[in-house]
Amino acid sequence: MISNYFKIALRHLIRNKVFSVINIAGLSLGLTCCMLIVLYTKDELSFDRFQENGDRLFRMMVHMKDDRESRLTGSTNAIHGPGFQEEIPGIEAVIRTQSSSFVVKKGNEILKEDLLFADENFFSVFSLPLLSGDPGRVLANIHSIVLSEDLARKYFGTKNAVGQTMQIRTGDDFEPFVVSGVARRCPQNSSIQFDAVLPFKYQEARGWTNAEWLGFYMNTFVLLHEKTDYHAVVPKMNEVFRRKSAIEIGKIKDFRQQIRFDLMPFRNMHLQSTGDDMRNGLDHASSPVYSYILTGIAIFILLIACINFVNLTIARSLSRAREIGVRKVAGSLRKQLIYQFMGESFLLSFIAFALAVGLTQAVLPAFNALSNKQLALSYLLDTGLVSGYTALFFATGLVAGIYPALVLSGFNPVQTLYNRAKLTQKNYLSKGLVVFQFTLSVCLVIGTIVIYSQFRYLTGKDLGYDDQNLVSFSLGRGGPDKGVMEVVQNELRNLPGVKMVAAFNGNYNGTAARVDGQEINFGYIGVDDHFLSTLHIPVLKGRIFSQAFTTDREESVVVNEAFVKEAGLRNPIGQEVDFTWKNKKMKIIGVIRNYHYASLKDTIRLLVLTQDPNYRLGTVFAKLETRDIPATMKAIEKIFRQHVKYLPFEYQFEDTANLKRYEAEAKWKQMITLAAFLSIFVSCIGLFGLATFNAASRVKEIGIRKVLGASVASIAALLSLDFVKLVMLSIFIALPLSWYGANTWLQGFPYRISVSGWYFVLAAVLALSIALLTVSYQSIRAAMLSPVHSLKND
Repeated sequence: MISNYFKIALRHLIRNKVFSVINIAGLSLGLTCCMLIVLYTKDELSFDRFQENGDRLFRMMVHMKDDRESRLTGSTNAIHGPGFQEEIPGIEAVIRTQSSSFVVKKGNEILKEDLLFADENFFSVFSLPLLSGDPGRVLANIHSIVLSEDLARKYFGTKNAVGQTMQIRTGDDFEPFVVSGVARRCPQNSSIQFDAVLPFKYQEARGWTNAEWLGFYMNTFVLLHEKTDYHAVVPKMNEVFRRKSAIEIGKIKDFRQQIRFDLMPFRNMHLQSTGDDMRNGLDHASSPVYSYILTGIAIFILLIACINFVNLTIARSLSRAREIGVRKVAGSLRKQLIYQFMGESFLLSFIAFALAVGLTQAVLPAFNALSNKQLALSYLLDTGLVSGYTALFFATGLVAGIYPALVLSGFNPVQTLYNRAKLTQKNYLSKGLVVFQFTLSVCLVIGTIVIYSQFRYLTGKDLGYDDQNLVSFSLGRGGPDKGVMEVVQNELRNLPGVKMVAAFNGNYNGTAARVDGQEINFGYIGVDDHFLSTLHIPVLKGRIFSQAFTTDREESVVVNEAFVKEAGLRNPIGQEVDFTWKNKKMKIIGVIRNYHYASLKDTIRLLVLTQDPNYRLGTVFAKLETRDIPATMKAIEKIFRQHVKYLPFEYQFEDTANLKRYEAEAKWKQMITLAAFLSIFVSCIGLFGLATFNAASRVKEIGIRKVLGASVASIAALLSLDFVKLVMLSIFIALPLSWYGANTWLQGFPYRISVSGWYFVLAAVLALSIALLTVSYQSIRAAMLSPVHSLKND
């Protein structure tokens, strides 16, 4: 019996090739989307699950709140972890980590590597296996280093590198570090990634660590004793902090910031460490919102594909009415017919599923590039994944086949044999499903337009300075000697392709000062006399720094508009900025226009410019001519190498760097655009099926209209009108949903577009046009059918 069902199902699929191909194509696309998202979501949820101590591991977090803002950060200080461990019995171990870049010598070659400083117990606490070396001892010596297997091969040609020596530049000279261990490549689903690990004790020995309770710049992880409730540890941490920091806080006038410590479960870190303050070197951090959105899109597309199956099966049901009547007269029971039609559904689903597996494998490289992942079917292939895909297969076959099976098996044999079989009265279900399909599609189209417009706005908005043909590069951490910087700048100014040259300290450091009786937090940078003119930042009031005023370096600052507004200064020129932390007062000599030195996803920040001699200028800005930029860059590199011996020449064009800040938006633009295209494509398949059904059910009506003189155009318009109504209803439902979704998404941007009515008009016209193109073929074909053929059976 089962083999008979299979043969009949196969014959039916082969006999109706066009509908079979459309059904299989739609289902396979929907299943492919689901498979890709299952891989993505599974990878996201698998992060850090391999850590054996994961249930006892926590990341130390800090809540900071003042009069203006509240933020959560993953940054701590070197003293926090040991200080808490000393007084709280529940803490078994503390691991501090800090990422940093160093210059490494490989023969005569100078390279730059990202290194991780970590406490001695790093490899004992974290499940990051070593290929060689003792986990408890590899970081015991301050001049030891642990390499990843990839870095060991890079420098020594083998992963058996224990005992080898690496030359690392830690100041003005290179220091030798002995390889004490080689670690396996970090799992790609690990929040902690490294190429090399240095002992944190080296930082302490060199005096690089900050022992202040009010400092925050590194990651701290804690391992709690078994059965210790971390909720009970948190209040003890805050009590210790209040007691230990009291002296430091007492030295600051009107200290208004509220600081509270917390613990985040290590296994939750990947999906909760979003934002620069939370990432703090954890580049693999992700937002769960991405998983929710992608999962929703995949489910929508699969639902649309299943809806198409229902619509197309119903559309072909009239051609099978007599078959069903004959089977019933011959004694077939309704449940046997249900089995037959469900068998056809599962056969089609199986074929679509097999194609989806191959399609998933084929598009994985492109999906990986889009999602910044390294996914593979083999990488995540386990019992859970196979079970999930199996459940997906059965759910798809059941959802797609159950309704058509019930409808077709319920035909009356007398009516079907006399060509009087009718489906549901007005076919409300099929029409409702098409409305649902196009509602989703129109929402995605509007979403695509909004994301594209916001991305274009972010990348095209005036930043307040000219970033075109502006290149920057560093002469070394902390800045070179003053003489080296001046020589490099003078030689650059003599190059034919260089317009202007400037320098600044390289970092927008955060600090605070008192202005007009109130404490203000702001960014603080050191610049030279040419910084503002090179970046084309206009001065709105007062003047800029000048060598004609000898006191500028010690006594003067320039501020931006945001600083003046926050301080409430009506006449800012001459006002004092009291840097209480260094017991120094400086006067405002100028106000510059606000410029976006950070991403447009952040509001304009308060900024103070100084020429304080303690701020060594280490970053060079060069404004280039547009002609022959590659030759100019070669000349700049030559000058760099003449004066900076032990540093690789690394540069960036500021316009490119600014675009990189919106990589996430660029990827989402691509993803949503692709999703919109797929949803419309699959929805049109369903519309094609409904058009076929409508034309087939109205053949005799069309024949009578043609006999009475109706034109092909009028009949085609009549048939198309039904679908125009459905799409218009979809648009009517989609517009408020899209408006709400778009405005909710845009709220995350301080600088954003307004949702224009043209977005909705464009999406509506696009949806209507595509729908008309889809149904016009069947409408015109039905309208051109000869009335002799449509009426001959009556």
